[in-house]
This record gives sequence, C-alpha cells and structure tokens, in this order.
Amino acid sequence: MATNETRARTIIYLPLILAVVLILGFYLGQLFHFGNSGFISNSTSDFNKVESILDYIEKEYVDTINRKKLSEETIVSLLQQLDPHSQYIPASELQEVNESLEGNFSGIGVEFNIINDTIVVVSAISGGPSETLGIMAGDRIIKIEGKNVAGIKIKNSDVIKSLRGPEGTLVKVDIRRGKNSNLNFRIKRGEIPIASIDASFMISSEVGYIKVSRFASKTFEEYLEAFGRLTTKGMKKLILDLRGNPGGYLTDAINLADEFLPEGKLIVYTEGKARPKESSYATNKGGWERKDIVVLVDEGSASASEIVAGALQDNDIGTIIGRRTFGKGLVQEQRDLPDGSALRLTIARYYTPSGRCIQRPYSKNLEAYYEEVYDRYEKGELTNKDSSARHFGNDTIKYTTPKGKILYGGGGISPDIFVALDTSAFTSYYTQLMNSGVISKFAFQYCDQNRRSLKQTFSNLDDFQKKFELSETEIKRFKEFSVTEGTQVIEASWRKSFELIRLQLKAQIARNLWGNDGFFKVIEAKDKTVLRAIDELH
Repeated sequence: MATNETRARTIIYLPLILAVVLILGFYLGQLFHFGNSGFISNSTSDFNKVESILDYIEKEYVDTINRKKLSEETIVSLLQQLDPHSQYIPASELQEVNESLEGNFSGIGVEFNIINDTIVVVSAISGGPSETLGIMAGDRIIKIEGKNVAGIKIKNSDVIKSLRGPEGTLVKVDIRRGKNSNLNFRIKRGEIPIASIDASFMISSEVGYIKVSRFASKTFEEYLEAFGRLTTKGMKKLILDLRGNPGGYLTDAINLADEFLPEGKLIVYTEGKARPKESSYATNKGGWERKDIVVLVDEGSASASEIVAGALQDNDIGTIIGRRTFGKGLVQEQRDLPDGSALRLTIARYYTPSGRCIQRPYSKNLEAYYEEVYDRYEKGELTNKDSSARHFGNDTIKYTTPKGKILYGGGGISPDIFVALDTSAFTSYYTQLMNSGVISKFAFQYCDQNRRSLKQTFSNLDDFQKKFELSETEIKRFKEFSVTEGTQVIEASWRKSFELIRLQLKAQIARNLWGNDGFFKVIEAKDKTVLRAIDELH
C-alpha cells in the first residue's frame, strides 16, 4: 500500500497531468481530417427545449440572471454526461488553451521568476527579441511601459499580460543589471517558439536521450533537429522519454512513430459510430528503423504518447520501460462557435496496430475517472511489480504481437519492463520545499551570485555534472534560507530526503547555467528508470 507521503507526492504533479490530458485530447482528430458539416443545428426539438427553458428563466425568474454564463454551464454539464474528454472551451480561454500546441506565441522572449517581489530574467529565449537586444539572465525588470512592477506583489499572469502582445508591437522595459546599472529597452515583440523537446543530450558515448514533453505542431521538426545533433555526436542507441507527456497533435505522434517502424507497418487506426475506419501506416522515411530504442512511459503519458508507445510495442520494436500509461484512447473533433468559443466532441476511438483500444473505463463519473490515477498509488500499483501486474489492463481480451508477445487493452499501455516509483527519499517536508519553490529560488540566487566563477570553473555541462557539489556551508545556508521562506526544517525528514534535495539543488543550478539540458542531465544520472533503460541497451 502507498503511504500518505506517497499520495502527497502525487499532489505535486497529478492535477497538472489530469488538466493537461483533458485539454490536449482533441488534437488526436487533427490528422484524419474528419468532416466538418458546419455549425451545430438548433432545429432539433431537444435543443429548442433547452432554449425555451432559458428564455423562460430569463423572463420570469425572481432575480436577474447572466444568461450567457447559465448557457455555458448548461453546455458543460451536458458534455460531462458523455465522456471525460468532450469539453466546451469559452472564448476567453481558447487562445491560451491552443497556444502551447501551436508551437509559438508573440512576446519579448524571456523566461522569468518573481523573486523577492521582483521580476527576474532566468534566461532570454534563444532567437527571441530579448536575446537579440542583449537582455541577460539575472536582469531585474523594474518597469514596464514606465509603470513600476517591483515591490508591488505582481503576479505571473500580470507579467505575461504586460509582456505579450501582437507581433511587431513595441514595449518599453526598464532593467536593473547588477547593483547600480539601469538599462532601458524598447523591445519589438516577435514570434517566440515554445519548445516541446525538453532536453536532448548524450548519456554515454553511444546512448542518446531525447525528452518530448508534448506533441505540438512543431514537435517532429524539433525531434529531427535534436536527432541530427545527437547522431553527429555518435549516437547509436536512443532513449525516448515520454514520461509525463499528455499528448497533443496526432500528426506529429505518427510522424515520430514512423521514424522507428519499417515501411508498411500499421501505426494506428481510428473508428467511430459515424466515422469509418481510417488507418495510418509507416513510410520509408524513418531515420531510426531497426535500431536500438527504449521508450520511457508512466501514468502521465497519455493520448499521442500512448500511440507512439503502442505502435512500437505492437510491432515488436524496441522496449517500453516504466509504468502503465494514463489510458486515453478517445478522439475529439473541434467545432468553432460564432462567439469565439469551441466545442470538442469525442467522435471516435483510436486503436493500436494489434487492435487494442487503451481507453480506460469511464462509466461511473468524472471524479471516479480521474481518481483512478490516484487509486494506483493507493493500491500499490506504482511501487510494487506484482501489484502492478494485477492492475495492468482492464480488458481481459488478449492481443498478440507478430513475435507472440501477449498484450492487453482497456487501461493504458503496459510496459515491457516495470520500474517502480522511487519513494525512498520522499517526505512531506520535501513536498513543501518543492511546492513552495524554495529549491529553485535558492538555486537561482546562488547562480546569480556565482555565475561567472561557475562558468570559469566548469568548462561544460559534463564537467559540472562530474565535479560540482554544494559545500557544507552552502547546504547550511539553504536550510536557513528555507526557514526564511516559511518552510520549517524537520530534521528526521531532512535526513531522509537529503540526497534528493541535494540532487534537485544541483539540477536547478545546472538549469540556470545550461538550460533544460543541464537540469535533465543531472536528474537523469540518478533516475532509476533511465538507468534501467541504459542496462537494457547495453
């Protein structure tokens, strides 16, 4: 059984996983070009009944109502009766929901944190307007359009609203660099790419690592760029990390799967009551066919991620390592409505090459559907191999691969090799540190004060990974810093979580110096799933 602390750990990331899985679901319909028969008709008797009731309420109800709000809540309630992934997106939210998957947005191109009530640049995005103008990590943004933004309890959402805007428009930003240097910039907003490849680097002389965080419109292009860079460094074996990837565009997922499958192999097919079966097959364009590959998955891998993993597993290509995936096998189609809102309706299911539908049951209610992911912790599925085997797949039907491997559907993709969730160093105290952002704040301040000396001491990321460790003095300073940030040190929990805390501090410092590659290279060096993948490839 999972402990309370194990369940607490899920609170750090599961709500985000569940929300993003819901939002990204509809993109599975993009490849198959399902017919759009125009706007939803309002001529049916059922729809007229709803309109009549709303008319009656608006005219006769004892108090004044907000008809638009009531109408939207009615639509939301209606869709919740169907399945967990059909949804209504209000006009006010649609752009933000779409943005991360469109692969870009318009802004000045900085990553930032709010530290000590001040907007601090973590990094200028490569190729963006801010990098071009020379804005640097550590710069403090103190004014935007002449308005003071330091020391006013500004929120992340307010910063984003101020700095983003239509491409080509100007925004005036005042920056403090160092103790006494004040700089003024007029920045022309431009198109800022949103990367979906979190990291790509060589783990050893032959093994490359690529982490895909979602399937956006430019994911496959990003993959090819990362792939090409690693092959020039001698990559002969590949670890493809899809853990925590909630899905996205089906087109890019199919293109990625095509990279690893011989020509003519089935990748995925979809079918629905009103939608005929449509299949997608591998072409002869794959760049990694019949070569060593391991795919990492977990309970946060959903939708398009499951298509890639299922396509390889069903065709006996590579090895799937990790834990059972989310289990999202429904296809949504979007209909845009006149007021700028949108309806995303489930119109088909997708199936892996062997015929598996990996969608898990949703007959009870939405709450039970999403609680099922939490239940896996409670039942010990994520920490115990035997328990995991009992829970893999809600479908009793057996499916067989060409080489005779037995598979099950109805509950996600079951990995070929199970790796338990490591909770040995996890405590509620560690959860507090992570949730409060204390570790990332300390790492940033440490780099802010020591950036030049760190770069001089460690010539590259590999050198840093091998040699860098925080001194006992700095560890003590971190403990004191955490208290000032409102997290009281619990000595027993500190001892239990110490190695994990130290690893996170080192990884966050590496991120400040070398970006996401720095963070993941440090973290994955101690990651048991990655280490198991390396063993499998050797």
